[in-house]
Amino acid sequence: MKKRNLLDISLANSVAESLSKEWDLHEKTSSYAPQYWSAKHRNMPVLHLEDVTGIPFLDNVTGIEEYQHRARVRASDGDLFAAGTAPTGGYEDYCRDTLGLGSPEFLQTEAEDPKAVARACFDSQVFDRLQQRASKAGGLVVHPYMAIHTVWELAAELAVAAGVPTAVLGPPPPVMWVANDKSHFCRVVEEALGPDWIVETRRATDAETLSRDLGDLSQRCDWVGLKRTRCASAMGNVVFDARPLRVASDGEIKDLVDEFLTRTQWCSDEEVLVVEWRETDLSPSTQLWLPPLSDGPPRMEGVYEQILEGPEKVFMGSRPSTLGKELNDALGQASMQVAVALQKMGYVGRCSFDFIVTGDPQGEFHAQFTECNGRWGGTSTPMHLVDRLVPHNGTRPAYIATDYYLPESHLGITFPELIEALHADLYHEDQSKGRFILYNVGPLKRGKFDVISLGKTPDDARRGLEEILPQRLGI
Repeated sequence: MKKRNLLDISLANSVAESLSKEWDLHEKTSSYAPQYWSAKHRNMPVLHLEDVTGIPFLDNVTGIEEYQHRARVRASDGDLFAAGTAPTGGYEDYCRDTLGLGSPEFLQTEAEDPKAVARACFDSQVFDRLQQRASKAGGLVVHPYMAIHTVWELAAELAVAAGVPTAVLGPPPPVMWVANDKSHFCRVVEEALGPDWIVETRRATDAETLSRDLGDLSQRCDWVGLKRTRCASAMGNVVFDARPLRVASDGEIKDLVDEFLTRTQWCSDEEVLVVEWRETDLSPSTQLWLPPLSDGPPRMEGVYEQILEGPEKVFMGSRPSTLGKELNDALGQASMQVAVALQKMGYVGRCSFDFIVTGDPQGEFHAQFTECNGRWGGTSTPMHLVDRLVPHNGTRPAYIATDYYLPESHLGITFPELIEALHADLYHEDQSKGRFILYNVGPLKRGKFDVISLGKTPDDARRGLEEILPQRLGI
């Protein structure tokens, strides 16, 4: 990939205007305007939510109902955070006393589905408390994991009930789905950067066309895949070795497509993507923050290497990129071009882009977008936490953030026992020698927790996970 300046603000703005008109975004977003976030909301208390119900097929993620407590690492003194399950015993003390993350107010919601925390905030007891805080402070900001419609509805109802301004720190849902829908996002990339920045992609809304496209693509590609457009972490993907498909009958290929559509509970009017699947171990991501258009341009906050597992490349963790300046710069420039277009459409808040890279990252390489995560996630959450905790002058420390699965012999370990085992190596707000930061520990009861391993070098950070952590736990 030749080194060149990819940022063309005029083109990005033109693409945004054209697609906004095509998708009727101005009309579709008008009802959300009273709750748009701006600088005037900066000093209001913030309600942090990790409602993941906008993403399908997460029920098989270990401990997903406990992921709501990731919102705690964004909250500070004066803020609130809500969840449908109780915090893990000892975790609040750890966040407050060891990490120095302040003392936000916790609101426990009650709902049949504990993941649906935004909807559960309409419960009279929780809603009354939010109304009281909003009234006393003269306003309230809702900062969600993902700015689904229910979050905006909550903010609007609070504004009426409390008689004060409220805002959502996130994009209005029609714009949010431009980012999170893989088909729409590919259109933005194609228009803003050119078709070479995405893998060959076909779109269809019926099984017969999908089958023909899958068979056709298999004649020219080594691996091919089907993608649902609104799933996360490979939950809506399937990958096929193209060689058997080249000699398969039309009926056999359609059977594969039908099985995929049935398994992923496809609705017949929804687009599905048929894509070339590039075999590579390099799948970096870029992390960005998009302020309101009036507050300045998007901010590039980091390039990361993703830790992926399996043929579908399921996300397991991340670390700051070690892939070299030229590749990092190319990813950053391309990301800014697309981010400018999204911001012009009305996108606000956390956003990240996933890539695949083929070739030599230190020499000739080819980078392509695979999807956008228009929300907080598994890379941005620990990145934000590291930035809150670890002093640095523009260059983050080396670290790896990952899901850590305990062996069967250690199932049932409690958080206080985990703290005791790692005590000497835990990072503390007033020291620089600790290496481990714990978060998202609710799934511990299911044998999993999230951990950040800090290191002097990337290899040292990895050594923390592979050698020191198991040693401290007696594994």
